[in-house]
Amino acid sequence: MSMIKNPIVRGFNPDPSIIRVGEDYYIATSTFEWFPGVQIHHSRDLKNWKVIAQPLNKISQLDMKGNPDSCGVWAPCLSYDDGIFYLVYSNVRSFDGVWKDTPNYLVTTTDITGDWSDPVYLSSRGFDGSMFHDTNGKKYFLNMLVDHRKGKFFGGIELQEYNPTQKELVGDVQYLHSGTSLGCTEGPHIFKKDGYYYLLLAEGGTEYGHAESIARSKSLLGPYEMHPDTAIITCTSDSSHGLQKSGHGDFVETPDGRWYFVFLVGRPLSEHGRCILGRETAIEEIEWRSGWPYLKSGSKVPRLEVPGLDVEEFPFEKTSIRDDFDTKDLSIDFQSLRIPKDERWISLQERKGFLRLKGKESLTSTHTQALVARRVQHFKAEVSTSLEFDPKDILEMAGLVFYYNTGHYHYLHVTSNYEGTKKLLRVISSDHFAMVEQEQEIDITGQERIVLKGALDHDTLQFYYSIDEENSFHAIGETLDASILSDDYVRDRDERYRPAFTGMFVGMCCQDLGYNRKHADFDWFEYKEIN
Repeated sequence: MSMIKNPIVRGFNPDPSIIRVGEDYYIATSTFEWFPGVQIHHSRDLKNWKVIAQPLNKISQLDMKGNPDSCGVWAPCLSYDDGIFYLVYSNVRSFDGVWKDTPNYLVTTTDITGDWSDPVYLSSRGFDGSMFHDTNGKKYFLNMLVDHRKGKFFGGIELQEYNPTQKELVGDVQYLHSGTSLGCTEGPHIFKKDGYYYLLLAEGGTEYGHAESIARSKSLLGPYEMHPDTAIITCTSDSSHGLQKSGHGDFVETPDGRWYFVFLVGRPLSEHGRCILGRETAIEEIEWRSGWPYLKSGSKVPRLEVPGLDVEEFPFEKTSIRDDFDTKDLSIDFQSLRIPKDERWISLQERKGFLRLKGKESLTSTHTQALVARRVQHFKAEVSTSLEFDPKDILEMAGLVFYYNTGHYHYLHVTSNYEGTKKLLRVISSDHFAMVEQEQEIDITGQERIVLKGALDHDTLQFYYSIDEENSFHAIGETLDASILSDDYVRDRDERYRPAFTGMFVGMCCQDLGYNRKHADFDWFEYKEIN
């Protein structure tokens, strides 16, 4: 029996929903404002996971243009019944103030890696929607209720029947549960076992007080009694543990009758510090006592290593650390902000062997950015790219960006002076939308190609450049604080509560703030973990 190391899905991949179909396991995770929506990960052994699909890849399924930071796709629920995969998701459109706009949708498919249906609108009563398929053939939609009265916000858990023939919710809304004293009750999932309906609840907020509680009832509509310990997992008792923020998860049963629990965690740089890799997915084994689930370890704190299945390991071939952009389609590792990747701003065909980005709006835009990036999944990594760009205006920029959201990023880029006579290399950062410009500026006039590199080491980031194809790198600018690219920093420094739920990305971008047409060509991109 091999050991499973936590987290099992690293880098920003929160709110896991898990199913088993035969010998195959699938986990769906949240993507928020990143497009395509939802990551579906596949495994045969619960240890080795690979992203195999991003099902919400059409505007008809997911229109996020203009969505605020950390809105978009929240807490998808993946389920399977009678040969059909079901995916429920929220597309959160606004979150400031007392009102929340949280439409929920359902898409289906018979091929999890194929095309998914156009969406069925369900409701906008809350978020974290979930589908439950009862043994009597009926289907139900759950969500947490957004209650705006007297600043309550978390209004409890609701349920309503879904009619698959009519493709709509039918009947009355049923109020199931108000949650516990932990508060912030969300992320509901229902499953059935030994005559009981079990209601999983994410509680305590998705920060350091996070937890997963569970209740049960002989009737779907309740009343539900709480677990004797209320929470089955939480890290509140051990602030120094390497895995924190544990909660918001889902159960799965293996073919041999064992039970596992997948859930989100964060790995802080220091005790209750900043989690630069965002919220990740971990796993624990469950045992049942007197009809209640407990972590098999006997603790409520998740382990760094968990005993795996008694099956042959099923490792996936590792993806290349270097992408030379010589394929028809961009790697699934890369996502865009809010909008699909299309020829109006990105191309792998116009110049063979290059990724061409056609300059669009600024890094502050929530509408049309020419940016593609991948998750940062390691505390120490070097990321580099080869760029050809000929700017003629101060409003034309292209380069390498470490990005959290529209107000927080570090950007090494090529630009021009006002007259368009010089080609310049500069570093800018954004911290709560305040731009910080590094004093050092490198004149690279006449240089056709330049290699840009960022070296991340936990809470520090140093940019470098090379003008002789990686033979010699030179540092540019001061060492930067990488920890500002984290939920914890963004949320803690905000004057008012805004959602901050994603993680650090790194990628390539191009801006033409004057005319939206200047392009940049990237010959290759490399992401390399440093041990």
